[in-house]
Amino acid sequence: MGDSGVTNSPPGAPVAHGFPHLDTVRSAITALYRRLSADGVRTYATSLAPVDAAFADEDDLHLGAQRVARSLVQHLRLPDARMIVGFRAMEHAASVELTAGPEYFIELNDRFRTHRRDIGAALAHEITHVLLHRLGLEFPGTRANEILTDTTTAYLGTGWLLLDAFREDATSRQKLGYLTPEEFGYVLAKRAFAFDEDPSPWFTSPQAYTAYTKGRQRALDDLRRPPLTAAGWTGRRRYAKDRRYAQDHPGAAPDPSVPYAFETGAEGLRVSFPCPTCHQRIRLPARGRVSARCGLCRTRLECDT
Repeated sequence: MGDSGVTNSPPGAPVAHGFPHLDTVRSAITALYRRLSADGVRTYATSLAPVDAAFADEDDLHLGAQRVARSLVQHLRLPDARMIVGFRAMEHAASVELTAGPEYFIELNDRFRTHRRDIGAALAHEITHVLLHRLGLEFPGTRANEILTDTTTAYLGTGWLLLDAFREDATSRQKLGYLTPEEFGYVLAKRAFAFDEDPSPWFTSPQAYTAYTKGRQRALDDLRRPPLTAAGWTGRRRYAKDRRYAQDHPGAAPDPSVPYAFETGAEGLRVSFPCPTCHQRIRLPARGRVSARCGLCRTRLECDT
């Protein structure tokens, strides 16, 4: 298998913002739960500590890079994977040759020789490529696969480094990864809700913190959509109207503007909607208040169907 690398925005280039890849991000979270199981994902409930990725200017370049790589390998539970880190002039921020192992050669852009604080971020993405390669988990197409890698990096506790590498001021801009800063914030917030963890104190970049708060707001929206009981009045009213229409018009096509869909079967009207944690679709009878549990991530959901 060939190189897989993390991209970087050229210095001074505009940074894309918003949530253009959200569908792929949500599919990646679902795929991760399906491949690892809920118990497997929970083994990553504690994020990599900032001290384990710290890299001071006075540290030896190669020894420091190997130390950070070992910390990431241990966090991602790749005990027999050995990372050999080198530096060279290249277009991307970093790349790794995906082989059978146990040795993996990671190359970092020469600019990290003098930007050492972001070495951990670049390594986190590449070592997650190794994890996904070993798990046999991939998406079709380079872009979708890189979004899967960024999402996995963030959801398994090392991707806060990638968001913290986002910096933007009057004279320069830097962003690592394929997700936008806000999408990284979204995934980190989904993780925070799942494991009761707050990554915001770890951000050294003010722009990273701002992106996290915007992503967190989008993730909160997932928790407030009907038929969840936490949905707001406007959403509940729309849901009741759509439910009445579905009852009166069996077989009508679902409305793509809402996250839920109704279907009529032998047992009456049912509603399907994405789990706010893992985005696996859940189907329930449309019979009023019910407490349900997602079969994939085991999240308990209070609903009014």
